[in-house]
Amino acid sequence: MSPAVAAPRPEEALSLFRDVRARTEALVAPLAPEDTMLQSMEDASPAKWHLAHTTWFFEEFILRPRHAGYRSPDDRFAFLFNSYYVQAGPRHARDRRGLISRPGLPAVRDYRAHVDAALDDLLGRGGDPGIAALVELGCHHEMQHQELLVTDLLHGLSHNPLLPSYRDPEPMPVTEEVPLGFTGHAGGLVEIGHDGGGFAYDCEGPRHRTWLDPFEIADRPVTNRDWIAFMEAGGYADATLWLSDGWARRGQEDWDSPLYWWRQDGCWWTYTLRGPQPVNLDAPVCHVSYYEADAYARWAGARLPTEAEWEVAFRDRPVAGNFLDEGQLRPMPGGGPWGDVWEWTQSPFTPYPSFRPPEGAIGEYNGKFMVNQMVLRGGSCATPLAQIRPTYRTFFYPHQRWQMLGLRLARDARP
Repeated sequence: MSPAVAAPRPEEALSLFRDVRARTEALVAPLAPEDTMLQSMEDASPAKWHLAHTTWFFEEFILRPRHAGYRSPDDRFAFLFNSYYVQAGPRHARDRRGLISRPGLPAVRDYRAHVDAALDDLLGRGGDPGIAALVELGCHHEMQHQELLVTDLLHGLSHNPLLPSYRDPEPMPVTEEVPLGFTGHAGGLVEIGHDGGGFAYDCEGPRHRTWLDPFEIADRPVTNRDWIAFMEAGGYADATLWLSDGWARRGQEDWDSPLYWWRQDGCWWTYTLRGPQPVNLDAPVCHVSYYEADAYARWAGARLPTEAEWEVAFRDRPVAGNFLDEGQLRPMPGGGPWGDVWEWTQSPFTPYPSFRPPEGAIGEYNGKFMVNQMVLRGGSCATPLAQIRPTYRTFFYPHQRWQMLGLRLARDARP
């Protein structure tokens, strides 16, 4: 959390805490115990681990140091469910989380209930506003893991030949193609970053000035219809469109379409949390890497926006759209800049001027990841709405595809 942000009142933090914890349980409710053990790759974690790790976060950073009477049900959980907080102690190997069959799912749910009761007790006493601020941070941390839980589950279930559905299939609306248009922006000296009002992560600030040359940004994201045109034009086979690292990755992983796509009976299909479905031509393209997005933009005679351009272009637009709250769990046609898919920018995830991470293990939340990753903006159909604000920066490595990742075009303003 940004140090400039005022702490919520204890009763506000408690209400948020209960709501967030309930949503995580609701997301896991349709799963069989076997589903909660799936770990299909190192980047993904089992749903059971997400349940436990988010609980450990509250225990480690709030209950252990701030609740004198708190006792963990099992001190070994700190080793099993720490993620990357080096200062918090040793941790189980990330790529072997799917091998943690014990504690079982009932024991993990008991762990959650134990921590929930202790947090209720601590916040019910009021007192130190620093506790409420840490609870708020823990809630936003759990919201991030709600998104990861959903996308990790999608990746895990995609390896099942039966292609099971997490939610009942529902057809998408029949829509018409929306022509691609661009809106111009004058640029100049602008301010971006969080201003200190309301919750924000440390990496969203400090607010600072930056220069933008005049630019144009697309009025809609790139759609599946657009992407199929790129594929049919040989975009995946034209090395001149690709960054060198991207071309190498394309060859290593045999990319010729977005993740989860396949050709069947002359049509493109995709796997979703609602099961296999025909690709909706007018929905935003999803599950494409930065390398693919950059190649597409070059093919289209455009480029990816910078994160400053994206923020300036859309920060005055109401934050509303197809988020996790809507329950669609897939991009839908006709949306705006918010929701549906995260949109790649050409900006590396680096610190803003004068950035300083918080002291202690909490300072490991974002700061140590500020290298070799790219910023995305806007949120997705798997992102809780409460997470999103105009300054929110998420970040992924340029080769990653399993998240709900798409793109929007930009270009330099025409004279």
